[in-house]
Amino acid sequence: MASSRNSRLYAGMAAEERQAERRLRLIQAAIEVYGEVGYRNATVKAVCEAAELTERYFYESFANSEALLIAAYMHVCDTLHADMAAAADACAGDPEARMTAALTLYFTRLREHPRPARVFLLEISGISPAVDAVKLTVSRTFSEILVPPPDIAPHADRGQNLLSTGMVGAVISIALRWVSKGYPQPVEEIVAATAAFCRVALSGHSHRGKV
Repeated sequence: MASSRNSRLYAGMAAEERQAERRLRLIQAAIEVYGEVGYRNATVKAVCEAAELTERYFYESFANSEALLIAAYMHVCDTLHADMAAAADACAGDPEARMTAALTLYFTRLREHPRPARVFLLEISGISPAVDAVKLTVSRTFSEILVPPPDIAPHADRGQNLLSTGMVGAVISIALRWVSKGYPQPVEEIVAATAAFCRVALSGHSHRGKV
């Protein structure tokens, strides 16, 4: 029994833990490599070298490069969205402050971490239908952060739901232009402009609902 247990442990880590650690290293390396040279110019070998792992460990966790791209994208999005949600939730009861706080966190993070920003905005576009489906799921999460959940709950107004999704697309388009142009406006200015657009879009829907 003891020898069997020891065979599964190395440096105090079980085999599953070691595999998870290697997977995370590959994801983090991919973010750096994709952010530097682009997904289409990156190779499995380059990512493995950045992670200081051999290629056999790549295929231990990922079927192909597209699977790694999706994992890297979700890793960036999950971290970003968690921080955005925390900033927004600190403004409970004030929808405008909630939106401004979330957008401020979003644009600040894109400015401070350009390589993950490239993965989030640039490298994920036009890859495949599978990647597009992941992007759609991420957009829904984004919209739930910007707009209070009751407004986009499953039984809420479908017009509001569609509007929230479209609004997120517009926010991402603004961010894409801002990042690709080298952050020409200060964070405060781009947040103010984006929040103003969102308020107009939402107020327009509210007025239509009253007609």
